[in-house]
Amino acid sequence: MVGEAATSDRPTAEGDLTALQPAGWPTPKGYANGVMGRGNTVLTGGLIGWDENEEFPEGFVAQVEQTLTNVLAGVAEAGGGPEHIARLTWYVRSISAYRASLAELGPIYRRVMGHHYPAMALVEVSDLVEPRAPVEIEATAVVPV
Repeated sequence: MVGEAATSDRPTAEGDLTALQPAGWPTPKGYANGVMGRGNTVLTGGLIGWDENEEFPEGFVAQVEQTLTNVLAGVAEAGGGPEHIARLTWYVRSISAYRASLAELGPIYRRVMGHHYPAMALVEVSDLVEPRAPVEIEATAVVPV
């Protein structure tokens, strides 16, 4: 029935998380409409694309890769991996830069995150605290107990 949430036949996280797919909605590509799971909730702050020495790689795509790597490092501290990430919120200075980089971002995302697609939002913002960061990402993960 329209309006009732259904679980997706696309399992995530080896059963730890379940992608939610409302009846009648088209299947999303590269994200989930919603995710359900049980375990310890892990929340990261907004993370940016610098390394452990606070040095930035050059370019939007390289910074996205480092930012996703940083997100995974935070989740790993709680014993989790990419398969435990239930939600990502991306803050970008330029939606145009994001769209122009989609062909490059897909392979980078899969290299870092695998074929795990959590619920996601992407928001263009006028500024970020770190002037050299074009992207900031925060994550919510559910790590099994």
